[in-house]
Amino acid sequence: MKKFEELKNLIAAIELDADKFYNKGNSAAGTRVRKGMQDLKNIAQAIRAEVQDLKNKGEAK
Repeated sequence: MKKFEELKNLIAAIELDADKFYNKGNSAAGTRVRKGMQDLKNIAQAIRAEVQDLKNKGEAK
């Protein structure tokens, strides 16, 4: 569940840069959004693997 909270916090952190990029044309913010999206992908993959592992072990509650 810790990684899921990390995922939510990262999305919130990217939101301001996404607004700057899409609505104000700030290209540096676009770079930060792309980096944040890569981090999101990696965290999401880790969560996916963790869920699968817990499911296979029968530890899901």
